[in-house]
Amino acid sequence: MLLLGIILFGMLVGAAAQLIVGRSARGVEWGSALVAGILGSFLGGLLASLIAGDGLAFRLSGIIGSLVGAIIVVLVLQGWRGRKVVSRRSPSG
Repeated sequence: MLLLGIILFGMLVGAAAQLIVGRSARGVEWGSALVAGILGSFLGGLLASLIAGDGLAFRLSGIIGSLVGAIIVVLVLQGWRGRKVVSRRSPSG
């Protein structure tokens, strides 16, 4: 049950991060939302909780940190995908 909660929380945080970054015009990509949410939760949430002195408890600082971490992961994924598309194009002429 805990694993299901982690997955759902990750998807929600990842979807929120995509909407904040500006993906709302294209909709939410649930696969990358899951990746961004889970990675962002582990990276940002853990770091924010430890900095705030909450330890590993479920607190507001961890939720905010999860969202910030997910936003960073979404931006990195977008940059990586953009670079991948640009490198595939051949120079015309």
